[in-house]
Amino acid sequence: MTNPYTTPNRPARKWARKRYVLPALGLAFLLGIGAGASDSQPNDDAEPAAATARPTTTVTATTTATTTAEPDPAPTVTRTVKVRVTETVTAAPAAGPGPDDSSGGGSVSYQNCAAARAAGAAPVHRGDPGYGRHLDRDGDGTGCDWG
Repeated sequence: MTNPYTTPNRPARKWARKRYVLPALGLAFLLGIGAGASDSQPNDDAEPAAATARPTTTVTATTTATTTAEPDPAPTVTRTVKVRVTETVTAAPAAGPGPDDSSGGGSVSYQNCAAARAAGAAPVHRGDPGYGRHLDRDGDGTGCDWG
């Protein structure tokens, strides 16, 4: 049994194409005639107006820029800061070579490099009085040799 709702595969008829194409061409033709009928341009038979010379004003602006060799200096900001420095110097004489004296070469011991500098002994070399391993941070045999 065949389905009544399906159409067989056959090419469209020529008269069906004409049913759409010919009216579309007719409409385009009528629109073209209607656009050509509107006379927005002046008649060619009329005499053209005579050209007259009119004075006009022309303005020309010229700008000249000059550059300087050096830019303006930046503003200087000066600020006064008060600093209070307190140094505590402790130089206690040792009775004998202490644990900080690796050389055992003296009875003077410095707690830190600030104390050695205050006493005027910095830099302290290995074998000198007051030398200690805690003063020699890079281990080269010279204490308090930095800063």
